[in-house]
Amino acid sequence: MQDNETIIRDFVAAWSRLDAEELVGYFCEDGTYHNMPAGPVSGRDNLRKFIGGFIAPWTETTWDILNLLANDDIVMVERLDRTKLGAKAVDLPCFGIFEMQDGKIKVWRDYFDMATFTKAVA
Repeated sequence: MQDNETIIRDFVAAWSRLDAEELVGYFCEDGTYHNMPAGPVSGRDNLRKFIGGFIAPWTETTWDILNLLANDDIVMVERLDRTKLGAKAVDLPCFGIFEMQDGKIKVWRDYFDMATFTKAVA
């Protein structure tokens, strides 16, 4: 089994493929994604709908890992998410905390400034 740091590095890289099904596969069946400006979403079916809707307008995205700390089942990642929505580009600083269980994401909490995103796409 891969270590948690490698799994999260792979997960971050997978976002560039904009494939909700692939992304949901990184979560436990009852996994939770809490995109802090919104409420938490739990369970793979709900995650598939949420992530699919979230990325639907994106035409491209690349997430740069700036810093990553891993200790046992906790992985913390500071990122710069570079996303395009058609001709509009957003560079969004983010910080994510992942709680892992048996090689899958049990809980992911992601922190960022929503105003940075909404100003760029307005």
